[in-house]
Amino acid sequence: MSAPSQLRISGGTVYDPANGVDGEVRDVCIEGERIVAELPSNVPRLDARGMIVMPGGVDIHAHIAGSSVNQGRRLLPEQHATDPVPAPRLADGATARSGTAGTIPSTFTTGYRYAGLGYTTVMEAAVAPLAARHAHAELDDTPIIDAGCFVLLGNDEYLLRQLAAGELARARQYVAWLLGATRAYAIKVVNPGGIARWKSGGTERDVRGIDDPVGSSSVTPRKILEVLAGVANTLELPHPVHIHCNNLGQPGNVATTLQTMQALAGQRAHFTHLQFHSYGGERGKGWKSAARDVIEHVNAHPEISADVGQVMFGPATTLTADAPVEHLLYASTGRKWVNVDIELETGCGIVPYAYRQQAAVAALQWAVGLELFLLARDPWRVVLSTDHPNGGSFLSYPQLIRLLMDRTYRDEQLKRVNQKLLAGSALLDGLAREYTLSEIAIVTRAGPARLLGLKSKGHLGAGADADVTIYKDHPDRAQMFATPRHVIKGGTIVVEEGQLRRAPPGRRLAVRPEYDAAVTKDLKRFFQDYACVSFENYGAEPVS
Repeated sequence: MSAPSQLRISGGTVYDPANGVDGEVRDVCIEGERIVAELPSNVPRLDARGMIVMPGGVDIHAHIAGSSVNQGRRLLPEQHATDPVPAPRLADGATARSGTAGTIPSTFTTGYRYAGLGYTTVMEAAVAPLAARHAHAELDDTPIIDAGCFVLLGNDEYLLRQLAAGELARARQYVAWLLGATRAYAIKVVNPGGIARWKSGGTERDVRGIDDPVGSSSVTPRKILEVLAGVANTLELPHPVHIHCNNLGQPGNVATTLQTMQALAGQRAHFTHLQFHSYGGERGKGWKSAARDVIEHVNAHPEISADVGQVMFGPATTLTADAPVEHLLYASTGRKWVNVDIELETGCGIVPYAYRQQAAVAALQWAVGLELFLLARDPWRVVLSTDHPNGGSFLSYPQLIRLLMDRTYRDEQLKRVNQKLLAGSALLDGLAREYTLSEIAIVTRAGPARLLGLKSKGHLGAGADADVTIYKDHPDRAQMFATPRHVIKGGTIVVEEGQLRRAPPGRRLAVRPEYDAAVTKDLKRFFQDYACVSFENYGAEPVS
């Protein structure tokens, strides 16, 4: 079936929680690239009887493009050799490209495989400003999915200098300018202040708490977070500041996580891969779950949202701007690694990894993520991710959905994992909750779209983008969500009877807030004195 300008998806069981539709048999009408309320009865039909119809999936946090992702591909040549992806046979003689998969797929494979799961929108979660041009080039080479990127700002040298000097107004104007210059969608903060301090090479590397000084007593992680959260909210960005807290992956980091949330009380803030920040215990003295403490705070504060960053057993690649964490992981595992100093802005670390059921810490991480999901009272604010490829590939999403929907299956898996660190885990208390199809539609579609402020995504109401996924209603939910029968992107049928048939280009999602052009005068001096590129060649497009 070709992609008509008008199409009626008829007789499907529709889950569209943004519009209060919970498993109703109804038609969905498409005209051009949009959902419409109604169409004439004689337009082409796609028979969806006995099938589940949902909006296209929205991934709020993944690492799919940019110089750091490309470094990961270079680090893992063995995956390219063992997991090649042949070019699919597309309809109408359209040109397709081959690629490679593994934990960090090539650009074309990324687009193909996200579409093959029913996802149509993906956000690249961490781009250094200096690497923004590269990131957009790779996103332009990634078919089908609409995508945007979050620009890294929590360790930016120019920003930290303005905070140290008390130039808060200039700092705010700089952030607004940088969002436009990099064609970014949101502000990303990774280990605020910690990367800058670690790169300085002092005896006390990284930071331990949110009030540790960063080069100046007036600059702390708390100050960085307060300013950047305030900027995002003052500019009315569609997505709030996107926060990767200090002390990721450390036992006892629950204290830092809760202090960070409390520091931003009353302000919109999104906390990413929350699983990696929800550990009790003490450094050097053991681990335990603190998921209940963290999620109870989230439940009680409606201004906070999060994605989970679920660990899934199997191969992964840890890839983050949090270079101190990656150095620690390299030192503790001896695996090959890459660590990059992105001058004046951030760092980047990459270590291939594997989460094993019989590894005590991996079992704890797996359990903590599930606890966060199952104890969250508002699925609109705690949404699905694996922090691809850090906690596992996005290809593991169907398996994760089954864990959330099927208690019997979840309990069977729990019996297979190392029990050493699970004492006190809520999973062992027999959490009985099972997600419904409507809740899955929220955490994979409607919720991420709402948290991102994407008003035309994540729902099937009139005026929405015509991004639709149709699944066979299979009792094995992992199988169901792994193999959609049809996927429609922007009105074009890209997956047909389970086969990828078309690969149209995706669109870029970006913001361009207003700023005072006077800030560029000082910026040009800074670039002249310290930067490796000229001011005019910085960012994702020529700047002035």
